[in-house]
Amino acid sequence: MKISTQAIKFINEHNHSAGDPAPNGVADLVGKIGAQLGAVEETIAFGERFAGALVVRVVSCVDHPDSDHLHICKIDDAHKSQNVERDTDGYVQVVCGAPNVREGLVVVWLPPGATVPETYGSNEPLVLEARPFRGQVSNGMLASSRELGLSDEHDGILEVTQDSDETPIQPGTSFADACHLTGDVIIDMENKMFTHRPDCFGWLGIAREIEGIYGRPYKSPQWYTTHPEFPGMEADELKLEVRNELPELVPRFTAVALSGVEIKQSPLWLQVDLARAGMRPINNIVDYTNYYMLLTGQPLHAYDYDKVKAVSGGDQATVVVRSPQKGEKILLLNGKEIEPRAEAIMIATDKELIGVGGVMGGGDTEVDATTKNIILECASFDMYSIRRTSMAHGLFTDAVTRFNKGQSPLQNLAVLAKITDAIRTHAGGKVASPLIDLNHVSDDSQARGSLHAPVTLTTGFINDRLGINLPASAMQTLLENVEFKVEVSGDQLVVTAPFWRTDIEIPEDIVEEVGRLYGFDHLPMILPVRDIAPAVKNDLLELKGDIRDQLARAGANELLTYSFVHGDLFKKVGQDAGQAFQLSNALSPDLQYFRLSLTPSLLDKVHANIKAGYDEFAVFEINKVHNTTELNEDGVPREVNGLSLVFVRSDKTADPTTGAPYYQARLWLTRLLEHFDTSDLVALEPLEGADLYGNPWLIQMTVPYEPRRSAVLRAASGPARGLIWGVVGEFKPSVRRSLKLPKTVAGFEVDPLIFAKTVPSMRYQPLPRFPAVTQDICLKVPAETTYAEVYDFVEGHLARNRPDQTHHTLTPVDIYQREDDQAHKQITLHLSLASFERTLTDQEVNKLLDSVAAAAATALHAERI
Repeated sequence: MKISTQAIKFINEHNHSAGDPAPNGVADLVGKIGAQLGAVEETIAFGERFAGALVVRVVSCVDHPDSDHLHICKIDDAHKSQNVERDTDGYVQVVCGAPNVREGLVVVWLPPGATVPETYGSNEPLVLEARPFRGQVSNGMLASSRELGLSDEHDGILEVTQDSDETPIQPGTSFADACHLTGDVIIDMENKMFTHRPDCFGWLGIAREIEGIYGRPYKSPQWYTTHPEFPGMEADELKLEVRNELPELVPRFTAVALSGVEIKQSPLWLQVDLARAGMRPINNIVDYTNYYMLLTGQPLHAYDYDKVKAVSGGDQATVVVRSPQKGEKILLLNGKEIEPRAEAIMIATDKELIGVGGVMGGGDTEVDATTKNIILECASFDMYSIRRTSMAHGLFTDAVTRFNKGQSPLQNLAVLAKITDAIRTHAGGKVASPLIDLNHVSDDSQARGSLHAPVTLTTGFINDRLGINLPASAMQTLLENVEFKVEVSGDQLVVTAPFWRTDIEIPEDIVEEVGRLYGFDHLPMILPVRDIAPAVKNDLLELKGDIRDQLARAGANELLTYSFVHGDLFKKVGQDAGQAFQLSNALSPDLQYFRLSLTPSLLDKVHANIKAGYDEFAVFEINKVHNTTELNEDGVPREVNGLSLVFVRSDKTADPTTGAPYYQARLWLTRLLEHFDTSDLVALEPLEGADLYGNPWLIQMTVPYEPRRSAVLRAASGPARGLIWGVVGEFKPSVRRSLKLPKTVAGFEVDPLIFAKTVPSMRYQPLPRFPAVTQDICLKVPAETTYAEVYDFVEGHLARNRPDQTHHTLTPVDIYQREDDQAHKQITLHLSLASFERTLTDQEVNKLLDSVAAAAATALHAERI
């Protein structure tokens, strides 16, 4: 948001409200704004670029004898310019090639020694001098709007025009003085600071806030009121009908038709004010709409009445606020044709679209040089709808900037009345239709002149939160300076916000207002008192940190992927997008849904990493997932914690002797279970045929896994006995194909709370001092016997029958099935046995393994190989 110190000063003086916004200098003002209003990004010494420029009158204009387009002009500068050659009458000669130069014209002269404002501040500023043009000396130049930096217009010199009620500018007047540019500084403030302050997107709002932070009272101009006087019909009626089919999105829509307007160049002051804000003049009607938007923060739009009527049915102009119909398109003012999103607010006739409400008008109804009759629109639009439409179509305009902050509908009539009066006075317009005011603002808001109900609070409530001790009278003064209505009774305040404030609803809003106007730099700098006892640790965060440490130490890499995924990823892994929350305003087309589980996000990153040259790796993520069936008592989506890991080995480095990928994933899971001492609390059972209780979370989590090569983790004991906590295994061939995964890929996904069932105990057991005896045992068992059954049986038998004061470990070697014996499989286990008291013999270990084999033969129908 750009403001001009001199423009604000002129507005204040014109409204008899206040004076100089920077009484202590611009630096002090910038400091105040930065501390109490909004961040200042840049200050620009705007007035300096016009140093030396003078307003002059062309007293004679004759054709150059040696040119078919140049003119020799004599100008009257009232002898203000020094060191310049003059004729006997005191006039200065300037050679000019502009087609519109003529005798009697009032223009802007840049004398020798002046810098062309357009080039001011550039690397190569153009400094003028007296120089000959085909034998005739030109002292400087007569400037165009572009050369003055006011617009892009360069077809002719700028003609200094004024409103009829202005005092004529006398020749020799400094251009900077004539346009209130002397000492003018542009202060550019950061827009995001005003997200909740739509009134601060207008110069009136900024002027008011500046007065407030300097502790001075401000009074808005008389015309800026909720009930302005609106002129009646002044000309033959232009029939105008307006319908609002979207009252929930367009709470107020006001319009009026004017006839007999004169389209012309805007007066000089208006062009300069637009230039201050970085806008380019177009024509007087469009410029007035832009100016009053800058002044009040309320966007307006002007339509060519006759063009609207031409695309309306019957003998009248019809304007309809509605949603777009399927397939409708519109050509916008910027030349871009769009098909509006289905939920956009559109302005149309009863036949076709003529504008995107609150965003941009249509090119077919714009005001141009041929316009005679106009429709002025001043409306309020839903800020969220405007923002979505702007983002969907890439349309970012000054109107969007203001509308998506939530302008107050209580100011519409005042702004429409003011611009109507300006066009009547300065553009020849006559009111040619009744005022149309489709008003859906609540009766209570209109009656009290404030959008929200008064806020009642006490001085103690404010002082306690700010750490100060202001009396009620001081708070009342601070608020009334910026036109709040404040009623004081003892230490109680009843505060009613003015009609342009949309952000005052709760007591804390008043606390913020008082603190800001009083000055946050005046608040006491006292550190809060707090207990020095250490904060209680969050058990879940501690658990997640421990999981990260364990997996990272083992060589896994943590990923942090988006919580949102594309719908195509659901299709690739077989998940149901209908179970996921879909985003209505996604940041990107690739981020459409909340994910249902973590594993697909990790699998989506595998192919890219293999292409990058990583042949073997493990990646994991600890994060949250959501689905439409997991809601809390308030109907808000419940976040479900998840831990997922994927192990990958590329096909070119795969080794068939390393075994099935399932066991690689299980090895990672086992490491965590053993670290957290939860191995005995969890049992693995085949995913195929497992009862998932119809639980949508479990179903969607296990969908990518191959049921015959995966297992679920079921609680084996405790209060949660029987519950499934996750899945470990390999992935379906269809998933591998769709995501271009190698053959060796497996993983697991579990609820990390499975590791919080017990607190890991710090157990110390010294290693035996005597050497261990190691032997393998291979058991041939029926094919349907699972590895887990064999391992658990052998482990249990060893624990019960090994010699006293010994320690053993049992680890898998391989699982093998001969091609000629599909009815059996061979499972080889490696035993390491050591004593704390002596050296064991091979015979003792053989005897122990013989007993294992004998017991297995009976219990498992196993044969020792």
